[in-house]
Amino acid sequence: MRLPIYSRNRSTKSQLWKRFRGLPIVTILLLFSMTLQGCNIMMIMGYLVGGPPSVDPEFDTTTNLSMTDKGVKVAVICTAPKNMKSEHPEIHTSIIKAVSARLHEHSIKVIDPEKIVAWLDEHPEWDKPQELGKDLDATYVIYIDLSKFNLYEKGNQDNYRGRAEAMISVIEMDEEGEGEKIFTKSILSQFPYAVSRSAQDISYTKFKREYRAHLSDIIGRLFYEYYNGDDFDAAT
Repeated sequence: MRLPIYSRNRSTKSQLWKRFRGLPIVTILLLFSMTLQGCNIMMIMGYLVGGPPSVDPEFDTTTNLSMTDKGVKVAVICTAPKNMKSEHPEIHTSIIKAVSARLHEHSIKVIDPEKIVAWLDEHPEWDKPQELGKDLDATYVIYIDLSKFNLYEKGNQDNYRGRAEAMISVIEMDEEGEGEKIFTKSILSQFPYAVSRSAQDISYTKFKREYRAHLSDIIGRLFYEYYNGDDFDAAT
């Protein structure tokens, strides 16, 4: 199985470490004491030493289950409206592959997305994601129902700003090949957050690739741990 590799944006934790790793602790304290006092210094030092606070995946906290558990196999499936597919051919398959790659990076065992795409091609009349889960022997099926996807700023075809809306569901499969929906989450995605990107500064293909990587991480964070500050580079 070959999955695309996405280079994660450098977290705040790694940026701070590279900036301060050559300085003694006393020097760092003196630097911050010029602007901060009391408990603020201790908070900053805790951040530098221990890193930014991590955020547990919402799937885990909601269900008390984890996709990193031993023996778990995860299938990712995505659907999109016909009009969206006509504007963005293969959007559903590219999301399947991108999200699968994200999960794989975070020690979640995924079923080869090529097998999932092949299954979809062989079963054009499929009705429920449980059918795929049964045929591919998945523990969980992550079902991404993509309703909106756009790469341009509203009312401005000269600037890029990715937007997407989707409903994310998780079906837990049983030994009989039946499945039960155990988790649902709607997501609204916008990238970049603060300002749009000029089409003169970045090509359409490159921006589409960047936004797909960002969107796959937003979906993936429902299932793996991430850190506060990881979105810093997504502002612009």
